[in-house]
Amino acid sequence: MNTMNIKSKIVFLPLARATFSMPDAEENFKKSCLLLENLAGDICRPAELLTSPEMLSAFADTVEAPDLVIYQCTTFIGGDFVSEITRRFCCPVVVWSLREPSINGGRLKLNSLTGAFSAGNSLYMQGYDFRFVLGNPDEPAVELSFRQLFSALSVMKKLRRLTVGVVGTQPPGFGFGSIDEALLAGKLGVRIVRTEAASLMKQALACPPESFAFAITELKAKTKGWESVPEENLEKYARLRKAYQDFTVQNDVKAVASRCWPDFFTEYGVPVCAVLSLLNDDGIAASCETDTGGAISMYIASELTGRAVYFGDPVAIDESCNGVVFWHCGAGAASLARATEGARLGVHPNRKTGPTMEFGLKNGPVTVLRLGKSREGLRMMAMTGNALDEPQKFYGTSVAVSPLSGLPTEKVAQWVHDGWEPHFAIAYGEIAEELKLLCGFLHIEFIEY
Repeated sequence: MNTMNIKSKIVFLPLARATFSMPDAEENFKKSCLLLENLAGDICRPAELLTSPEMLSAFADTVEAPDLVIYQCTTFIGGDFVSEITRRFCCPVVVWSLREPSINGGRLKLNSLTGAFSAGNSLYMQGYDFRFVLGNPDEPAVELSFRQLFSALSVMKKLRRLTVGVVGTQPPGFGFGSIDEALLAGKLGVRIVRTEAASLMKQALACPPESFAFAITELKAKTKGWESVPEENLEKYARLRKAYQDFTVQNDVKAVASRCWPDFFTEYGVPVCAVLSLLNDDGIAASCETDTGGAISMYIASELTGRAVYFGDPVAIDESCNGVVFWHCGAGAASLARATEGARLGVHPNRKTGPTMEFGLKNGPVTVLRLGKSREGLRMMAMTGNALDEPQKFYGTSVAVSPLSGLPTEKVAQWVHDGWEPHFAIAYGEIAEELKLLCGFLHIEFIEY
């Protein structure tokens, strides 16, 4: 996968009062440092517990523009500590409360939880963005919470550097795939670079043979059935693959929203489906029908999972397997093919020309998601489910997803009622919590079904 290595600046503030059990506090401090450094690498932290607002202030003087502050109530602390954070930094805060070492009728050793309440109240009243984590650094649930937080934070930073390549315009009736560029830049930091489909076709036809030979070798290595594809179609595919690759490299594009019909059929003679398929396997999230929101959805999911992501329409409910069937003409990533079928090549079901991808998708836990538009701006949805071990449902590529809870008919009815766009991303892995955290960082509405 092609991912950008963008490091987040995480500041850890272990805060305590010396009137509590310092040996317990010190032990938790050391274990907390170890956990955070194992998950995030270098973090900005003091060498010792900060036991007064003055110590916190002095340390804060050394910190510049953090992306995230972890505010650990290592023992009870009052609101005078948190005010030092809110007046200096404008970034999300994690309030971390540790468990009381013992509940045995004796001394209250840490009283960390009350400190967390104090911090939470102050942050809430100031309208500050914060999250709450409860537990000790050696608890798996705590490790998972921070892993998810750091993943969401990393994707937020990557979005600020993301360039989406938009090829052409939406086909008639597909305007839902367009998102205002100012909105994308303002909320996500995403930049758009545009080109015309005709321009890429022209570049493809001008490619010298030695420049696209790799594309034919690659396609044959990753797919079955290429023997039935006419040589002329294979060459045109390879030329187009090279043109798209050049476009992404020259413009530092990490996601593509590409026009597909009718232009590539009527003006070029072969579909763009297989090109988009292998771009996805390269780590370049690629949607068709010029769906910009779909491409960004795929990019987010790919960064969170480290895998290629599927893009499809919800086209049917298969009661025989309790699944929503997602389908598209033939651009699914080859790596997502069901093992028993493999990635096979075929022809477009309507236009009768190829190469397109033909297979059912592999099974496993998945998250269905969509970055879409609301009347107020942007929003995100997610549903956790299981991709079922089902054969190809229609010509093209398809997958049946059974919701983790509830019935497929209920989910689809909710999506239609709530006005979601008819294109969804299906990511292999359970990432709903990361998506929720990301939307919190971005101040975007999040809906989980």
